[in-house]
Amino acid sequence: MQSLQYLYRYGMGPSSSHTIGPRNAARIFQEKAPEATAYRVTLYGSLSRTGKGHLTDKAIITVFEPVPCEIIWSSDSSSYHPNGMYFEALDDSGACCRDWTVFSVGGGELREQSCSEAEHAHIYGQRSMADFLRWTETTGNPLWKLVQEVEGDNIITSFLPEMWDKMKEAIDRGLKTDGILQGGLTLPRKARDFMVKARRLKESEARTGLLSSYALAVSEENAEGGYVVTAPTCGSCGVLPAVLYYLSYEQRHSDRSIIKALATAGLIGNVVKSNASISGAEVGCQGEIGVACAMAAGAATQILGGSPRQIEYAAEMALEHHLGLTCDPVQGLVQIPCIERNAFAAVRAMACAEYSLLTDGHHLVSFDKVVKTMLTTGHDILSLYRETSQGGLTTAFMQP
Repeated sequence: MQSLQYLYRYGMGPSSSHTIGPRNAARIFQEKAPEATAYRVTLYGSLSRTGKGHLTDKAIITVFEPVPCEIIWSSDSSSYHPNGMYFEALDDSGACCRDWTVFSVGGGELREQSCSEAEHAHIYGQRSMADFLRWTETTGNPLWKLVQEVEGDNIITSFLPEMWDKMKEAIDRGLKTDGILQGGLTLPRKARDFMVKARRLKESEARTGLLSSYALAVSEENAEGGYVVTAPTCGSCGVLPAVLYYLSYEQRHSDRSIIKALATAGLIGNVVKSNASISGAEVGCQGEIGVACAMAAGAATQILGGSPRQIEYAAEMALEHHLGLTCDPVQGLVQIPCIERNAFAAVRAMACAEYSLLTDGHHLVSFDKVVKTMLTTGHDILSLYRETSQGGLTTAFMQP
């Protein structure tokens, strides 16, 4: 598994695979071919079909400015991964002098088809949740301590606190902003209204509203192309911050507890990223919202005093009950059903944490088995329902 620095990425929404990945790819290619007088980028598969709504063209073109860049939207797709990009550097005559094919494989990660290795080195010796649990039983340490042991003190004292600050900033911005989201659906922002209404309720009744308002705040910021932290993706960026913000601001848990929970949540997300996928174009929304819910459920369980096995159980439930979730964004925008899904997943994450805490953490289906099932299920889902805007809600929306 890679460092958590490559799971939690701070960047431009609304999609880590459609904006952060392509934007980083454009920067890399610009360094490869700085002499170009123009660029041409061909987008394939999901990047082509939903790229306009996901602001993929904007993410790429702004990197190359003031040098012109032509975007070609291809109907073709690669069997390697749905999110393919072909970069061309053009000379004064318009001829291609350098080219590069690369894929945005989820969470902002890039990979070349000819390279089986990940973009960044794997530094963890553990490969599964079972490995994590054995480590905690052998050492007597909590899960978050493994992150510190492998990645050093800086990850706990510097990087994760910075990501937590960025998450809180996104919530604060979202709660202060109202109006209509861009894109043509005339969808109003709801985060502030939810928070105001929830504050009028008793604490026990207000939790759903507050969790929802925090999740909406981040996911609405993301939908506008604002800057957010992938957790594990942009499309699911509201779930984990909402749960952590609720436990911090409403339940008064310390920042130290939140940072440790971010570390544990990162391990959960990394297991899925390494053994399955967090790309909606590859496995559907179960790989985005489902994994985000699992990360948030595990984090909440730890903060509330759960054992490693209770943390694993909460994460397992959260992912299991998102199996089969499709990715069918209306008009290619990360708005419907994406924004509401962040809110519902945040509420479900807290429910999974509380359920797990009522048990001793032992159960029949392991988190690792659910991860394996999620990958198989994702590949079985028709491409119509994997971030192509060719089926599901997006087609129903267009019907009278």
